[in-house]
Amino acid sequence: MKRLSLVIPAFNEARLLPRLLDSVDAARARFTGGADAVEVIVADNASTDATASMALARGCRVATVATRMIGAARNGGAALATAPLLCFVDADTQIHPDTFNAIAGALANHRIVGGATGVTLERWSAGIAATYALMVPLVWLTGMDTGVVFCHRDDFLRVGGYDESRHYAEDVDFLWKLKRLGWSRRQRLARLRPVKAVASTRKFDRYGDWHYFTLMPAMAAGTFRPRSGGTAAARRYWYEDR
Repeated sequence: MKRLSLVIPAFNEARLLPRLLDSVDAARARFTGGADAVEVIVADNASTDATASMALARGCRVATVATRMIGAARNGGAALATAPLLCFVDADTQIHPDTFNAIAGALANHRIVGGATGVTLERWSAGIAATYALMVPLVWLTGMDTGVVFCHRDDFLRVGGYDESRHYAEDVDFLWKLKRLGWSRRQRLARLRPVKAVASTRKFDRYGDWHYFTLMPAMAAGTFRPRSGGTAAARRYWYEDR
């Protein structure tokens, strides 16, 4: 019987997906519920490379999602999930070996509605550290983090999943909906900092280590107003760089 379903949205991720799946295999091997209790679903978002065939060869289930929107990819993967606990992680990430144990433990606590593991970065520089430091106060204030996001499948359905109209910040919107649901039940979001994921720095590698300070302000409106997030710059940054 499956206990956790891990959804990995992926567009042309044949280069980095194996690295993530290696870390997933290590975490499955450490899971006290047994490796077979973790279901891995790759939501192939109209890839033109070997992402889907690679995922199948590694024993993953593959959800084919034609709509090129990140929320649609996440929801499409979740639609195949059979486990009561849902997790989401980006394909360019690596997860901690104790991720599934920590998530299962957190969601066994009736005071926790869901949450995220948080991240560290695969490399550091002054620009990357400054960007990270810029985000930390927002995490402290909201209790919302990134990395591996998790919740009960029933609650995922209850809040309507991810917003498919958003080009980005769909994860912020989803956690906010989950946070509001938790408030109604005296529950909170959890941050599982001991099992932080390792995030890729490929955006920094491509656009420069200080690029958040010049590019992100122009996209900030899309975090709060999804209809304003579909600019040409946003599409290039989030959808057309692979």
